[in-house]
Amino acid sequence: MTAEISVSLGPSLARRDALTRRIRFLVAATITYNVVEAVVALIAGTVASSTALIGFGLDSIIEVSSAAAVAWQFSAREHVVREAREKTTLRIIAVSFFALAAYVAVDAVRALVGTGDAERSVPGIVIAALSLAVMPFLSAAQRRAGRELGSASAVADSKQTMLCTYLSAVLLVGLVLNATLGWSWADPIAALVIAAIAVKEGRDAWQGKGCCAAPVAAVEELPTAPDACGCRPGCDCCN
Repeated sequence: MTAEISVSLGPSLARRDALTRRIRFLVAATITYNVVEAVVALIAGTVASSTALIGFGLDSIIEVSSAAAVAWQFSAREHVVREAREKTTLRIIAVSFFALAAYVAVDAVRALVGTGDAERSVPGIVIAALSLAVMPFLSAAQRRAGRELGSASAVADSKQTMLCTYLSAVLLVGLVLNATLGWSWADPIAALVIAAIAVKEGRDAWQGKGCCAAPVAAVEELPTAPDACGCRPGCDCCN
């Protein structure tokens, strides 16, 4: 009797092309929104003397660099070329996380020791609330596409976008509390937690964690069947 073994070879060529186009669109949307977000946050932060808003604007610039790295990777038409660029893309995303963590931590400490009180900023509250509404959808869509395609860089960039959601929530709470109750310490405390999360995500991106289905080239070379969900060794996509 011959045992039949069902091995999933991942998405078909047509499906990979569709997922690649979807990721390109999502990355372009993320870059466009973050450019607008950065301009509004930096201007509003300068007017209100708000280090939190300025930090948020700089975070948006870092996110643009991360998304641009993924856009560069997926600009290649050949699947093999995109895979070859993945490690470099992950390194860029990891460095972006570390830079973000460093800035947020330093900015939070400066706010805690007292570098001047920020003024009330209605534009800041509006952009933080808008980002809190938009970013989760962009992040979730890119994460799903990246996991199905088996792209660690697309998944890592989706985490960068989700981190922006956390920062948006922190910024919104901080701005509202500062505007209504004068609690200027709430924002920097929460920002330190965000910095710690950014360090973890940066380490995961550097190590290539968060990847999903094995690449087609790798699957074709496997002498044995991959695990049930198609994850590469050490990946977390089945969790």
